Amino acid sequence: MRFSSLSHLECPQCGLIHDADQVIGLCTCGSPLLARYDLDEVRAGLTKDSVSSRPADLWRYHELLPVRSVENVVSLGEGMTPLLPLPAYGRELGVERLLMKDEGLIPTGTFKARGAAVGVSRALEVGVRKIAMPTNGNAGSAWATYAARAGMEALIAMPLAAPEICRREVTVVGAELKLIDGLIGDAGAWIRAQLESREGYQDVSTLKEPYRIEGKKTMGLEIAEQLGWKLPDVILYPTGGGVGLIGIWKALLELKALGWVDGPLPRLVAVQATGCAPIVQAWEKGLPSSEPWPDAHTVAFGITVPKALGDFLVLQAIAETDGCAVAVDDADILAAQRRVASLEGSFICPEGAANFAAVRQLRESGWIKPGEQVVALNTGTGLKYPETVPL
Repeated sequence: MRFSSLSHLECPQCGLIHDADQVIGLCTCGSPLLARYDLDEVRAGLTKDSVSSRPADLWRYHELLPVRSVENVVSLGEGMTPLLPLPAYGRELGVERLLMKDEGLIPTGTFKARGAAVGVSRALEVGVRKIAMPTNGNAGSAWATYAARAGMEALIAMPLAAPEICRREVTVVGAELKLIDGLIGDAGAWIRAQLESREGYQDVSTLKEPYRIEGKKTMGLEIAEQLGWKLPDVILYPTGGGVGLIGIWKALLELKALGWVDGPLPRLVAVQATGCAPIVQAWEKGLPSSEPWPDAHTVAFGITVPKALGDFLVLQAIAETDGCAVAVDDADILAAQRRVASLEGSFICPEGAANFAAVRQLRESGWIKPGEQVVALNTGTGLKYPETVPL
């Protein structure tokens, strides 16, 4: 078998097919592009058992990833993070089968390393040597880190309010950092203006290149494998740009097409903060996409995204899995962060804590039922957010 079964890129909006072996951003219609694979080839040449015998990193799924040659893989050992039972916290919530996918143990401390590893590897493979992006912090530090590993230049813009540790991470690996007095949209506008006069950069903003999502989808592949190729009832994901949720959904659909899993897909839950909840608002109104959220703010800084480019895909994912979108207050986020730490010994990030606040809310409403298996993504280590814990 080929190292990658990548076939082409497809637009989920207009259906246009694009050649994958080029430097490319959005479709001509303005939509993000999705990587498609020759699943017949994978089905014929690969088994679940053979995958499980491979090294414990995300590249164990390389046939379902877009990097065509192993020589172009840029890796820091990312992937195969623990899927941990939370018995004490689960009992408190009335969710006895509560599991946490803990991304705090991955390189750079957050799940963003998955998208950076695959995105940088594929960019390198198609000839990119300079990348540029706006970020709320963690994605920028991850992409800057993997760019350094690949010998590439990186231009990163992030809000002044971004976590200090992320700023220092970008600086220490030698990337160029610009701090913006505003939100991520303002950082994005600065990057776009810079790229009008700077040559050779690829804009790797969220969903403006096709491969970050492929790295993120490995969370879904891992969850399925770690559960013995049985799917949970519910998966919760803290949603800003929503790439991880879209990626998990894409992974589950691919596994279903391969025949590696059966039964209904997990109900996907997009979790946002009440101070920035455009996806929740669109979901409640039955809209196919969201409206920009005014005066966005939340302690879970990583999900402060007033308008996501892939919002229509997030809404489609939760609709097609009978999921939902839910918003939680900052006070409940911080309370969940402290409670998980005190009961389970895990210092999780505020974005991850939003998921656990949402589990409580959805269990109390009856949306999560007794006996259901629930997986909540902790998307990063709390050590990156020391300011969330008073001394």
